[in-house]
Amino acid sequence: MANPYVILGAGLATGSFLFSAVLTVVVRRISLRSGFVARPTEDRYHRSVIPLGGGIAIFWTIAVFLLAAVLGIRLGLAGKLDESIAVHVKGFRDKTGPLLVVLGVTLLLHLVGLWDDRRHLGPKFKLAIQFLAAILAAVFADIRVELFIDNKLITTALSVLWIVVIMNAFNFLDNMDGLAAGMAVIVSLVLFWAATLAGQVFVGAMALLFIGSVCGFLVFNFPPARIFMGDCGSLVIGFFVALLTLRTTYYHQQQSGGFYAVFLPLVVMAVPLYDFVSVTLLRISQGKSPFVGDTQHFSHRLRRRGLSDLQTVLTLYLATFCTCIGAIFLPQVNLLGAILIFTQTILILVIIAILEMAGGNDRKAP
Repeated sequence: MANPYVILGAGLATGSFLFSAVLTVVVRRISLRSGFVARPTEDRYHRSVIPLGGGIAIFWTIAVFLLAAVLGIRLGLAGKLDESIAVHVKGFRDKTGPLLVVLGVTLLLHLVGLWDDRRHLGPKFKLAIQFLAAILAAVFADIRVELFIDNKLITTALSVLWIVVIMNAFNFLDNMDGLAAGMAVIVSLVLFWAATLAGQVFVGAMALLFIGSVCGFLVFNFPPARIFMGDCGSLVIGFFVALLTLRTTYYHQQQSGGFYAVFLPLVVMAVPLYDFVSVTLLRISQGKSPFVGDTQHFSHRLRRRGLSDLQTVLTLYLATFCTCIGAIFLPQVNLLGAILIFTQTILILVIIAILEMAGGNDRKAP
């Protein structure tokens, strides 16, 4: 007999994928008709008019499925599920409050991102909203890091900082066709695996819903892109990736792994964080604001070495896959194995640095 968890998970991922894909097509057509498009500018690499609003499809797919799940449980439809799955319904019902807070926070980020896509808000205002959203999530939805620290104030502050950093990391990554969405899917697959090993059904289901929603959009955003997600999408996927990293359990006393398993999110996010840190330092060294867009991201630097858009994106996908492979084993290995995984992660970042800085004949950015 088929495993009910597999059936439910496959249905959730497939359903969200199809819903997001159809919604992306609809949004694309509306964006073209209404003039909601990204036009070529000096601080952007694309050289054609591309419709915006892909983030609308991502957010509303997530929102519709989560609200449908809440409504279904409230109406007692959970009783028709397989008995082994129905036992998790009470836990889901208990999480309804925090879940609605998460949806509210995500809606706030989505609307501010949509406003920015339309009107181009200042970076200080957007950063303030990101901190507000992170604080609301950490305090009212208990989206906080689980470290070996009993001080709630410290863990809350660390969680808020982490959420804001990850949101900006994906906002920075949204600089080339398919890059941010593809990286989010790769990272979330590892987080889904970690949640599954920990027996976290709710977190695993959230990860599958998120993966399906982003993949539905990615079909149309993969090089050459036919639609961009905009800030209304990059802030949402950044927040959800941060949420998954904070709600997934990595350390298990019964396994052979040690405390270093809690660093799994850092290993998984190594490549996106490398871009965020390197671009931030580069802009500051040039006397520029780190939040003002330009074409100095590592994807652009690789592009200027002669790679095509597709080659650049696939190179960074592969680099992320490599760090994620190590992250998968981090909770099970001993200290020596953990050191080797951390070393491998650093070496992968060094390879990227060498690739983007090698050669003296920079090709002009497209």
